[in-house]
Amino acid sequence: MSVSNIFFWLLLVVGMINFVHLGLYTIGANIYDMQQFRRAHKVKKTKRSVYNPHVTVLVPAHNEEMGVIRTIETICAGTYRNVSIVVIDDASTDNTAKIVRDYIAKNSLRIQTVVSTKDGKTIRTYKRVGNLPPICLLERKKNAGKGAGLNYALTHAVRGGLTMTLDADSSLHPNAIANAVEYFRDKQVVGVAANVKIMEQHTILGMLQKFEHMIGYRSKKFYTLTNSEFIVGGVASTYRYETLKKVGFYDTDTSTEDIGLSLKIVSQGNKKQRIVYAANVVATTEGVQSYKALFRQRYRWKQGSMQNLVKYRALFGNLDNAKCSRMLTWYRIPFAVLSEIILLLQPILLSFIVYQAIIHRMPGLLVGGYLTVTVYVLWNLLPDEHHTFIQKLFLSLYVPIMYFCFFIMDTVQIVAIIRCLINARQLGSKRDEQGAWVSPKRASVIQPAL
Repeated sequence: MSVSNIFFWLLLVVGMINFVHLGLYTIGANIYDMQQFRRAHKVKKTKRSVYNPHVTVLVPAHNEEMGVIRTIETICAGTYRNVSIVVIDDASTDNTAKIVRDYIAKNSLRIQTVVSTKDGKTIRTYKRVGNLPPICLLERKKNAGKGAGLNYALTHAVRGGLTMTLDADSSLHPNAIANAVEYFRDKQVVGVAANVKIMEQHTILGMLQKFEHMIGYRSKKFYTLTNSEFIVGGVASTYRYETLKKVGFYDTDTSTEDIGLSLKIVSQGNKKQRIVYAANVVATTEGVQSYKALFRQRYRWKQGSMQNLVKYRALFGNLDNAKCSRMLTWYRIPFAVLSEIILLLQPILLSFIVYQAIIHRMPGLLVGGYLTVTVYVLWNLLPDEHHTFIQKLFLSLYVPIMYFCFFIMDTVQIVAIIRCLINARQLGSKRDEQGAWVSPKRASVIQPAL
């Protein structure tokens, strides 16, 4: 068989895999949307019993003076009232802790100081007067990493109910917590992944991240339908506290503590303890502000993802169907690995397509690929339930160029994979991986008045 034939059949197989997945994601998202519509309609027609569990919102922060108050205020502005807030200042070198303390004091709080009996560290607990939720500020002197900071808060400042984690550069929709709580009426649901959107940033980099998140999170609807979701990000992720306590909270031996936690939970079995995606639990977060930061971010994400797939490799093709769904162990986990291989092959296959289009004078090969991706992007934008008609109209102006912009993200992802392969020894590491964490450069944000 000639080299040309090998590339042809390889291209055909990869093309079919991608085509099938695009179809599954599209059909699955539409079915999910219909189910959510019926669910919302049913709730309106029937009186549901009162379900009002306490929700503790953890806000880990390191050098987040520009956005932490904005984050706190979006929590306070929420419609769900049985909430408390725990801000974990992880050895910030800026004014993060001072800004939070001043905000608390400015809003007329009665102060109560509690001393931890475990390590003697002081935890300042502030109880609000009025309808605003109480805030607890944990000040850590050592920057030990986000996972370690969250574990400290879960151990010392959370006693039960539900726990939501919200990065200090993020904001919540007013109904986000209330909507998240509703999913936990189902006793089999132990974790809820939020619908995370990128804040407005009218640059190619900003739009690239915005469309990537929009398309990626819409695919989660299919994963929820098939009970194969295993990735829950760190923005507005919500869990039952008893589930977190049962698995020992966050691990700190990989680069991504959030993926590690959700994968650790589903590895215990995902049939009786499900993780679901909630399209109506909306949060927004800042995208990275430079391409250098994007390369650094995606390398960390890719490394953490691979580390956790290696760590929980026993799930790959697991035959224990009483414990885990087949869609998780036979499809979702294997495809997570296969997709990285396909991504590595992409430059070679794309070069082959361009070569064939030139020598055979078949520009239709290139035009067909462009139109397929463009229509798919538009198909993800138009049904989005959280954009207005005007917003969709504005974003649709970017759709014709997104095909070319995605090559930027593909390049970033391929570089991240190659770096992971070069540092392959770290993928199986069981040492403390996180260590100190560094917050990326933020956009210039004016703090709300204290």
